[in-house]
Amino acid sequence: MRSGAEDATLPRFTAKGPAVTSPTSTAGTRQRILALAWPIILSNITVPLLGLVDTAVVGHLPDSRYLAGVTLGATLFSFLYWGFGFLRMGTTGLTSQAVGREANGEVRNLLGQSLLLALGIGLGLILAGSPLVTLGLWLLDGSEAATALAAEYARIRLLSAPAVLANYAILGWFLGQQNSRVTLAILVLTNGVNIVLDLLFVVVLGMTSDGVAWATMLADYTALLFGLWLVSRQLRWLSGRFLRERLLRLAAYGELFRVNANLFVRTLGLLFAMAFFTSRGAAQGDTVLAANAVLLQFIMLTSYALDGFAHAAEALAGRAVGRRRFDKFGQIVASAARFSLVTAGLAALAFALGGEWLIALLTGLPEVRAAAGDYLPWMVVMPLVAVWSYLFDGVFIGATAIREMRNSIYAGLAVYLPLWWLTTPLGNHGLWLAFLAFAVVRSGVLVAYYRHHRRTRWRHPASADDIDDVSGAG
Repeated sequence: MRSGAEDATLPRFTAKGPAVTSPTSTAGTRQRILALAWPIILSNITVPLLGLVDTAVVGHLPDSRYLAGVTLGATLFSFLYWGFGFLRMGTTGLTSQAVGREANGEVRNLLGQSLLLALGIGLGLILAGSPLVTLGLWLLDGSEAATALAAEYARIRLLSAPAVLANYAILGWFLGQQNSRVTLAILVLTNGVNIVLDLLFVVVLGMTSDGVAWATMLADYTALLFGLWLVSRQLRWLSGRFLRERLLRLAAYGELFRVNANLFVRTLGLLFAMAFFTSRGAAQGDTVLAANAVLLQFIMLTSYALDGFAHAAEALAGRAVGRRRFDKFGQIVASAARFSLVTAGLAALAFALGGEWLIALLTGLPEVRAAAGDYLPWMVVMPLVAVWSYLFDGVFIGATAIREMRNSIYAGLAVYLPLWWLTTPLGNHGLWLAFLAFAVVRSGVLVAYYRHHRRTRWRHPASADDIDDVSGAG
């Protein structure tokens, strides 16, 4: 008979994953990882599609300042909202462990706590929005005309902050229950509504960059309503109840605050690393900046697939930790590692054989193509190095070992910045070398932490009578 927690992972409105042949089946674990990963990979592909539509719609307006304004505003919000991505990651790790303990009441309360936290931060962003937008646009340093349009775009986009952050919490909650198809459904709906409203507001109604902002804001709230509807259906399948004291008493948020605070600090370090890379490339001229931007798209392409396996590892590893099934935990990590390594190897091979073609696909400027081709070898090496940081970020989120993730970022920065300074005579090659070293150190630190914890904290399996399948497949 399936437990209540397992029912929670297989809700009525989604299909069950592939059956596992036995509770300890390696093949079953691999099937479950694939079942969780493919909706995430597919949903990631919808993200650049929306960016292409935004660019195409605004790019056909008679003045280029509209495109520049949307680009500045979208960049600002990518960094701003990414900084609060801990609401997704922290909720996933804690929820997956609660599912592993079959603590359905705790699963319910984590949703309530995460949504209240998202609402509070979102309202705070709206109230503090004006100085944040002014500072952000000053740092981005666009033209006066583009900055004015970006400020208008930002004022509209800020209104969606509670919806965006609440959607992070909802996605994390479902992923923690091994339901990645909700991620696909919500992102497809969000981007689909956004594209339709883009066309309506800009092409039909004659709006400009403000139309793109209103389209995005309305799509975010549409996604929130859909997500809350899915949540209401899921709650019918969860036994237990909301505990009012857990929702209203600040001390009850201790674990959530601890996890999210470390994730926030970790994300700030990662944002700094990316911003520093962009700024040092920009200092070498527009051609180098453009070439680096093209090559960073290669990293994004790789991340679409690697994130799928990392998120699958989050949910499955978290449940294993919750059940204290560290024998199964190791099996999950090994299976996810195999998929990740194969994906990284294929990406490196694709960049080695077809990198020049991909560069030509992304830019038609001869000088940018030539510059990107010079730095292409770094892209061949990067997936093979960075794969471990993607994988173990997922594993450590599931295990809520967040300080280790934070430490890996700042250990990487401690090598990245001095190495960049030492290799400035090498120009952009020196910058890429330093960025690669950042990835090497991040991966190395996470692998070292994992090996250490497997010898100490994560090595004792549960008692012999605990034979439930951690993968959650029926």
